[in-house]
Amino acid sequence: MAELGVDPAALDWKRSGTDEGSIEVAFVNEWILLRTSGELISVFDEHEWACFLDGVKNGEFDRAAS
Repeated sequence: MAELGVDPAALDWKRSGTDEGSIEVAFVNEWILLRTSGELISVFDEHEWACFLDGVKNGEFDRAAS
């Protein structure tokens, strides 16, 4: 996150739930940050984020969740 010049504590993280392993997402300019348990997992641009969401909607990650 230092490469993007952002302070993770200052971001407005959207959380998927209350469990420890919940996913958190923050939108920073043209970047979308994805983390879990406070640890950054991925940085997406807008196109990559749209593709990721499309994959989620189409069940591409269902097997990984089980």
